[in-house]
Parts: sequence; C-alpha cells; structure tokens
Amino acid sequence: MADGKSTYYVSVQAGTVNAGKGDAAFEFEIEATPEEIRELENLFAGAREADRRAYFRAHVPFLEYWHDKPNDDMDRTLEDVYRMIHRLGTPETKRHIEAMGVLDGQLKEKRKTPAGPAT
Repeated sequence: MADGKSTYYVSVQAGTVNAGKGDAAFEFEIEATPEEIRELENLFAGAREADRRAYFRAHVPFLEYWHDKPNDDMDRTLEDVYRMIHRLGTPETKRHIEAMGVLDGQLKEKRKTPAGPAT
C-alpha cells in the first residue's frame, strides 16, 4: 500500500496480531503501519496486566464486580483495544465492532446490571 499500511489479522481473545490470514484464528481485519501495530501490541500487553489484576480481585467475595477498580481498568483497556481496531479496521470490522456495543463506556454499562437467573 502506498500509505505504508499493510493488512493484519487481529484476535482480541488471544491478544495477537498476524500478517498472514492463515497464521492463526482471528476476529478482525485491519490496515495498519508497523508503528500502529506496535501500539496495538502495547494495548494488548496492558489488557493482559489488567486481566491479571482483575483475576486476583475476583477472589474477594464481598466486593461486587461492578464496583471495583480492577474491572474498571480492564473495561477501559479493552475499550482502548476495540477503539484502535475500529479506527484501523476495514468497513466490515468497523460495522462489527459498532454492533458489539463495546465503545465509549458501553462495557461498564453492561457490567452494572448483574445477570439474572437463567431461564
């Protein structure tokens, strides 16, 4: 590409970015420069750290999960990841992320309402 961007395939679940479509399972296709890929990989590293902190907090039984900083940090970090993927994404990727409802504080709003009983 003339603008220095290449196609990459991203898995948020695995926290990976691959240049080859068949290298690993992926959820999103993006167009990015090497610098943007480094930035996304740094966001994934931050998400892993936030996840680690939230894991340890999860073992405190009296603290509701919708009122704690580690979960808020995890949500904020994931929103940063999705926001960047949305910015770099193909039109299909952008539509998919918008339909997921994971941008602009929507993750925390979803978490505020505890799940009800299974029906």
